[in-house]
Amino acid sequence: MNNNMILLKTLLLSTSGINKLRHCKDKKVKTKIVWGYIGMVFLYLMLAGYAFATVYGYGMIGVIDSAPGLCVLTLSLIAFLFTFFKTNGYLFAFKEYDMLMALPFEPKAVVGCKFLYMYLKNLPLYATVSVAVMIGYGMFEHPGVVTYVMWIILTAFIPLIPMVLASFVGFLIARLSSGFKHKTLVQTVITFIFALFCFSLRFIIEGIFRNDEVDNVLGSIADVTDRACEIYLPAGWFASAVNDLNISSALLLAGVSILIFEVVFILVGRSYRQINSRLKSHSAAKNFHMTKTKKRSVRSAVAYKEYRRLVGSTTYMVNGAMGEILAVILGILVLVIGFDKLIGVITNGAPIEPEMIFPAIPFVAYFLIGMVATTACSPSLEGKNYWIVQSLPIEKKVLYQGKMLFNMYLSVPFMEFAILCLCIAARVPLLTSLLYMITGFVLCAFSSAWGCVCGIKHMKLDWENEIEVIKQGTAVALYLFPNMIIDMALVVLVIFLGTKIDHNLLAAVLILIVAMLAMLSYRKVMRLAAVK
Repeated sequence: MNNNMILLKTLLLSTSGINKLRHCKDKKVKTKIVWGYIGMVFLYLMLAGYAFATVYGYGMIGVIDSAPGLCVLTLSLIAFLFTFFKTNGYLFAFKEYDMLMALPFEPKAVVGCKFLYMYLKNLPLYATVSVAVMIGYGMFEHPGVVTYVMWIILTAFIPLIPMVLASFVGFLIARLSSGFKHKTLVQTVITFIFALFCFSLRFIIEGIFRNDEVDNVLGSIADVTDRACEIYLPAGWFASAVNDLNISSALLLAGVSILIFEVVFILVGRSYRQINSRLKSHSAAKNFHMTKTKKRSVRSAVAYKEYRRLVGSTTYMVNGAMGEILAVILGILVLVIGFDKLIGVITNGAPIEPEMIFPAIPFVAYFLIGMVATTACSPSLEGKNYWIVQSLPIEKKVLYQGKMLFNMYLSVPFMEFAILCLCIAARVPLLTSLLYMITGFVLCAFSSAWGCVCGIKHMKLDWENEIEVIKQGTAVALYLFPNMIIDMALVVLVIFLGTKIDHNLLAAVLILIVAMLAMLSYRKVMRLAAVK
């Protein structure tokens, strides 16, 4: 086996849930792993169903030839975003860096192995979407067996180019930030800016397609997909290989993907040691002097520790504070363009009275801020240092109260700012605005407490990379998906109820319900703290 395969096999075995099921004797651990796989299967089935429904619509309107291009564009976008947000944690300044670099492997082999690990971990997701599209395509086109074989083989190459490009962008950000004194801060700011650009790309593309020169493109979704395939060549190669059985297009897609992988990671490997050394080093001030130590309560000290943990990790900062940044942008944007215009953009000009949206204002802000709670992953982030926490003369309930306090410090100001801006722009009455701000506060309290429940019940301490708990942890998934679905359902429900009953009465009832849920979650945290 070559060096890449040796490292990759070791990394996969050390993190494999199936491997743990085979050798672990703890029934609780096995149960968590099984339920994790069940949840993953459920998620994959949902994505497959959505992809199949989209392709079925293409077939019904007679543009099924555009389905392969749609498949590539969708998977490429997902692969690029997923990889971009994981690059910093997987490729740079990871915990086992010193151990790996001490082994007789070239830097290119190490970074290539970490990339292939990301690729294989996400390949089942990409394959699920691709196979669902293939089934829908086959229902209408009835192609031969060769088409199915080619589709399945080329699926392995579809995400490779966008993943390599995302990794290269992450490499450039790491290289740029490594020369600054406050490396993590600079890296976080650059990552935030690029992420916001990705989020706004939809509106940029929409603005381009509204130009007079391309008005006809909007007449057909298939034309838009075909135009995008002309710009992004790998999508065109895949469509040509599948629709026309063009072997040269298939070879071109596979060959260019492998070539880009080799070229990029040769470039990354040349300065890999230097970048990691700079990122892991710390600067010391020449004019350092002793100052008086601030006295804090135990809960405040724990909250401050959580703050230092957040700002010390780009991955944690981007994941934990992205919603807050988006809430600030939303608040400023709605004050500049107006509430009516913002609703028109979101609803694509649907005839909706702005007053109908008033009851949903707190839940719109919560959709940005409450989707990620630091308490969902902070218990697991203690990792292998958990024994230190265990040995401290601090009650567990005080420790978790400090973690929840920090999440309140982080989320409440941004929540209130977003709600206040939305209420001012929409000219919501003063009493109603006050009730909405109270609703936002109790939503943050519920988010902090419920996130802590998930974080304690599904604590994972044996991680090698913080991404495993910040982005891929069971606790985060169990907090995120039900919370997101319920919040979207509540937006629709409160808008409907707002047409039937008084808005102030509705807000008061919601405050009582959410406050009761927050209290129940808090009491659950205290009970878990007594046994964990």
